[in-house]
Amino acid sequence: MRKIVSTAVIALGMTGLAVSTVASADMTAPQDVKIENLAISAPLTGAPGNVEEGKNVFANRKLGNCLACHANSDMSDQLFHGEVGPSLDGAGTRWKPEVLRTIVVNAKAVFSDETVMPGFYSLDVGEDVRKDLIGKTILTAQQVEDLVAYLSTLK
Repeated sequence: MRKIVSTAVIALGMTGLAVSTVASADMTAPQDVKIENLAISAPLTGAPGNVEEGKNVFANRKLGNCLACHANSDMSDQLFHGEVGPSLDGAGTRWKPEVLRTIVVNAKAVFSDETVMPGFYSLDVGEDVRKDLIGKTILTAQQVEDLVAYLSTLK
């Protein structure tokens, strides 16, 4: 596990995301994440994921912004569920946490290079990235773990 400390503010015009990414001292750096058999088996941080924080990341239009593309019956109180990606009802039954972690970190590693889902903890972001965003992630490692904890509850 590489120890890093950095602060970055990310604003992604295409998706409208604006994210503060603050790396803690005890986390796996994005470039050190290991994907084997479509799974990231080790948590990215030393702290367990927090379901309530993950729910916030999921719904927050300036963090994960998952509702922009995915429907989720657990959040029926939220407006404007997307239809670009599949419904995430039952995500915790369909995928193990190790695969959910991989999907969130870098969906292209699971689905294909054609997916429109961004890699939320990946430095492999494609072409024409704003220079000030190069080397930065959308979510922190802990936010990924929180989101995986929440998605795992969707049975």
